[in-house]
Amino acid sequence: MKTRVAVIFGGMSVEHEVSVISALQAIQNMDKERYEIIPLYISKEGSWYTGEELIDIEEYKNLKGLLQKAQKVQISRTSVNQVAIHKDPKPKFGKSFINEIDVAFPIVHGTFVEDGVLQGFLELLKIPYVGCDVVSSSTGMDKVIMKNVYRDSGLPILEYVWFYSSEWTEDQDALVKKVEETLSYPVIVKPANLGSSVGISKATNQEELEEAVELASQFALKIVVEKAVQNLTEVNCSVLGDYESVEASVIEQVLGSDEFLSYEDKYAGGSSKDSGASKGMESTNRIIPAEIGEEKTKEVQELAKRAFQVLGCNGVSRIDFLIDNDDGKKVYINEINTIPGSLSFYLWEPSGKPYQQLLNDLIQLALKRERERNQLMFSIDSNLFSLSKLSGGKGSKQ
Repeated sequence: MKTRVAVIFGGMSVEHEVSVISALQAIQNMDKERYEIIPLYISKEGSWYTGEELIDIEEYKNLKGLLQKAQKVQISRTSVNQVAIHKDPKPKFGKSFINEIDVAFPIVHGTFVEDGVLQGFLELLKIPYVGCDVVSSSTGMDKVIMKNVYRDSGLPILEYVWFYSSEWTEDQDALVKKVEETLSYPVIVKPANLGSSVGISKATNQEELEEAVELASQFALKIVVEKAVQNLTEVNCSVLGDYESVEASVIEQVLGSDEFLSYEDKYAGGSSKDSGASKGMESTNRIIPAEIGEEKTKEVQELAKRAFQVLGCNGVSRIDFLIDNDDGKKVYINEINTIPGSLSFYLWEPSGKPYQQLLNDLIQLALKRERERNQLMFSIDSNLFSLSKLSGGKGSKQ
C-alpha cells in the first residue's frame, strides 16, 4: 500500500507563488510507485483546496478559474484516529470524505505557513509532517530571534539593530541616531520575518534609511538593520538531517545583479518563460560548486551544520552566508531558510543525491520523528477535579 503524502503549498504569504513553483517541482519528482500524492493548496485568503488541476502550473495563470475547478476542503482528525480530507461545505447528499493523509509535506514559504503557524496546526492534527517543528520554524523565520540564538551560541553574525515599526513612528530620530552610531552606512534594512528578499533594501544615508524602513514596515512589524558587507561573496549551503545526524551539500556562489540578491534575481530576472519562474531557484545565476577554495568550503559546511542543529531543525534547510573579502574573508551567517526554494534540490544533485532520493529522505525523517515522539509522554493519568479540597472559585490558592 502506498504512503499517502499530502503536499501542502500556497498560503497567505507574499511568497505564495514561489511556494507553488517549489511544490509542483517536488510533486513532479516524487516516487509515484511509493507514494500517493495528494495536492493541498492554501489560497491567499486561507481556504484549502485539492484536485488534480492543482498540479498543472499553467492553470495558475487563471487562478479564479482554477479554484472553481478544484475542490474546496477541510482537514480534520476523525473518530478512528485518522487525518481526513472532507469536502467543504459537506454536501447534503452523498459522501463528503475524499481521502486520508499519512504524512503531510509542507512546501511553503513565508508568514502563516513557514513560520510555525502551519506546523502548529499539523501538530494538533497529530500527523507526521516533513521539516522543522514549531520552535525551529518560528525561530528560523524571525531574523531577530534567530540572530540572538546564533550570537549566544557563538556563531558569526553581522552587527545589527532592530526595532518595532511603531517605535520608528514614535521616535524616528532616536533610532536613526542609534543605527548611525552602532553600524554606520551602508546598511541593509529587512523585514524581520520574510524571506526571498521581499522588502529588503540598501541605505547609504539617512534619507535612504528612512525610505528603506518605510518599505520594510509594509511587510513586518519588526525591522532589522544590518551592517552591509561592501566587498562580499554570497554563498549558500543546504543541510539535510535532524538533531542526531546531518550532512551538508555542495556550496553555491550566488551572482546577483546588485549588492544583494533581489526577489527578481531569484525568481524572474533575466529568464525566459521556459526557464524562469517555472523552474524556481534552479534558474538563478550561480556557480556550483562555489569558487572559494577547499578550506573555506569546509568552514562554511561546518557552520551550516551547526546553524541547522542549534535551532533543532529537521528535514532540509538552506543557510545563506556572506564572506567579507575586505576582512580576511571572514564568514557570517546571513539567515536560515527552513523550507528553501525548490527544497535546494539543485545543491543536492551535484552532491550525488537525486531529487527523488532527497524527497524520500525527507519523508523518512518525518516518520522517524513521529516514531520518536510516540515514545514520549505528553499527558498523565490523573484527575485533579476529583480531589475533595479543590475549590473552583479560588483555584489552587488558599
